[in-house]
Order: sequence, then structure tokens, then C-alpha cells
Amino acid sequence: MTETSGIKSVGDFSDTPEEREFELRAAVGSYWTGGRLFIGIYAFFLASIAFAYFYLRSANNGQLWRPHNVTAPTGFGWGIFAATAFAGLLVIYGQSRLRSGNVLDWEVAGWTALLSVLIGVMLQVWQMTELPFFPGSSGYASSYIGWAVANIITLLIAGYWLETILARSLRLRSSGTKEEPAQLSPSAEGQLFRANVAACTYFWGFVVLGSAVFWVMFYLV
Repeated sequence: MTETSGIKSVGDFSDTPEEREFELRAAVGSYWTGGRLFIGIYAFFLASIAFAYFYLRSANNGQLWRPHNVTAPTGFGWGIFAATAFAGLLVIYGQSRLRSGNVLDWEVAGWTALLSVLIGVMLQVWQMTELPFFPGSSGYASSYIGWAVANIITLLIAGYWLETILARSLRLRSSGTKEEPAQLSPSAEGQLFRANVAACTYFWGFVVLGSAVFWVMFYLV
């Protein structure tokens, strides 16, 4: 298409500062909205597991909810929860350092959190081979297997999200300066980067909260 009556082609719609600013605010807002919608979807996912847990526990058909008070290995449970909580706290701490202008601190905290995520996943998988019960042998066993699989998926998704942001941060290094890193600049790339970090941090906070609730349900109660 050619320019007609001052109107450019569809590919060149961002031809004024006002339009570019509107698009940037829309993109930043999409991170805010999308991150919280993702938390809502994940909350419903956890709620389905919690419903199965409490329903089977209250029904206790044939006294098969938890025969002989069987429990998944608590040592592994402590390790998995500790790795998840440590990763989440590091992500939150890293964002606070980023807001203070310390990009390197955020990156170190992020890569350390990612290592903790991998440890948590490995512990969860290893624990599945050490369970003192078979899947479906009781209400507790069925609920636990469902949660364990969901926890592995959660950690992998949250870890992947964090890794993509860290990789983006490394790529942005070359486009900034020592005085003003691209991750902290008021440019469009900088604002979108920080919006993505904020959305990921909120999700990680919810992951830690959910992990704490289910850790109590399956290991302490």
C-alpha cells in the first residue's frame, strides 16, 4: 500500500509519538494483566487438587484415605519445599535489587534461583521412586501423585519463564551503557523488560505460597 491522504500503510501505523506511547503502555499493561490471569488459572488448577484432597479425606471410604498413616518421605518433602521457597525468595530479592539499579545482583539472584529450581525438580522426581505406596492405593496416594506431577510441571514452567528473562537480560547488555543499562532505561525495551520481571516475580510469590500450603497438607497434617 502507498501513502494516501497522509495515512501510511498498516505496517507503519506507529508514525507519531502518541501512537508509539499508546502501544508501549498497552504492551506493558498486557504483561500486568497476563501475569495475573496466569496466577488465576494456576490458582484454579491448585484448587482442583485441594478439592480432591479434602473430598477424599472427608469421605474416607473403607478407611482407605490414609492406611497406617502412610506419608511420602518427609526428608524429600522438606528439601523440595526449601528449594522452591529459596528460589521464590531469590526472585523477589532480585527484583528489589533491580529496582535499586543493580542489574548484576538481579542476574546472580536469578541464575541461583534457577539452579534451586532444578534441584527441586530432581528431588521431586527422585522422591517418586522412593514412595512407600503405589499410585491409587489410597486416597492420600492418589492426591499426592496428582500434586507431585503438578509441582514438577509448575517448577519447570516457572523456571523456564525465569530463564527466558535472564537470557533477555544478557542480550540487552550490549545495547546499554555502564551508566544506564538497557534493563533500567526508559526505552521501550527497558520498560517491557521490567514489566516481564514484575509479572514473573508475582507468579513466583504465588508458587511459593501454594507450595507451602500443599507441603503442610501432605507432610504435616
